[in-house]
Amino acid sequence: MKNAQTSTFASRLLALTRKEFRQLLRDNSNLAIGILLPIILILLFGYGLSLDVKNAPVAVVLEDSSPQAYEAISGLQLSPSISPLILHSMREAEELMLARRVDAILRLGSDFSRRLAAGDGTVQLIVHGGDANRARIIMAYVQGALAQAGRRQADRGGAAATSGQVVIEQRLWFNSANTSTWYLVPGLIVLIMTLVGAFLTALVMAREWERGTLEALFVTPVRPTEILLGKIIPYFCVGMVGLALCLLAARFLFHVPMLGSLLLIIAVSMLYLLVALGLGLVISAATKSQFLASQFALVLSFMPALMLSGFLFDLRSVPTAVRIVGRLLPATYYIELLKTLFLSGNNWPLIAHNTAVLALYAVLLLGVARFSTRKKLD
Repeated sequence: MKNAQTSTFASRLLALTRKEFRQLLRDNSNLAIGILLPIILILLFGYGLSLDVKNAPVAVVLEDSSPQAYEAISGLQLSPSISPLILHSMREAEELMLARRVDAILRLGSDFSRRLAAGDGTVQLIVHGGDANRARIIMAYVQGALAQAGRRQADRGGAAATSGQVVIEQRLWFNSANTSTWYLVPGLIVLIMTLVGAFLTALVMAREWERGTLEALFVTPVRPTEILLGKIIPYFCVGMVGLALCLLAARFLFHVPMLGSLLLIIAVSMLYLLVALGLGLVISAATKSQFLASQFALVLSFMPALMLSGFLFDLRSVPTAVRIVGRLLPATYYIELLKTLFLSGNNWPLIAHNTAVLALYAVLLLGVARFSTRKKLD
């Protein structure tokens, strides 16, 4: 008897899953959201969005034309991050700054070489503060370039020249290439999993509520659990295709390191995809309208995953109220997992904590979705 029930369950689930796959493949809009849009996001975020600063225009005002002054700014001319513009007038540099044609002004006064010989080679650095993050980065780049020139001069001068100086040896952990792409790609995976799992599922399920096809299924012998599994499996497969595209792009297009276990990355991604699918099912069951489902999915899933999960900025730098909201989002725990597994390796205490939170969200949301999909007509 039990074997017969199991066989009946499997046959009904297989029939429902086949029906969902056929419906998914027939609808070009579903394929565009599930496959084409992730590819566009990969290329857009990987190549089009960068938090790095390249070729920042810096006006270098040389009021002292001595060889020592040119030697001091040689590091700027060798830096790929700075594009120096040599000037001899502070007024001209200020005009360029006001016109936003340069991001900073580096001024070497007329007594620079004399003061440098006396051990006090002071320069003035003025940075446009319209973009505070860009301003901090440019300041660091200019200071680093000046320090490089000073080290080269000290090396040529020997021990006497280096007396009393502090040499700083810098090393960057977990992002040795010092590129924002390594930081953005794990977050991009979160967005794509959220997009396919929550947004696409909520939209498609709400459309079926509107058309009445779910009510038609309710009068058949299929059970709510079988209906949910039949809906979940196709979009779970689409989400895994998106994950595969992201992992391939991370490895071969953007050369992001994968210091942690690939199997762990796949496992936690599958878990988060179940969370996103559960959220999409709950939204569709609560709204039963494509328009409302799309709006709620955007507000409750995609936008929070983009703005409040730590994708673009560290949550520790935001107000406490915003930080609390961010810690309530499943995407926050998933993005911590991915960044840890990609950039620092298998940090088991952090992995265990965040995975447990995602598992709790998955059970809760799928349970609510199952309760909301009861065989009754309104």
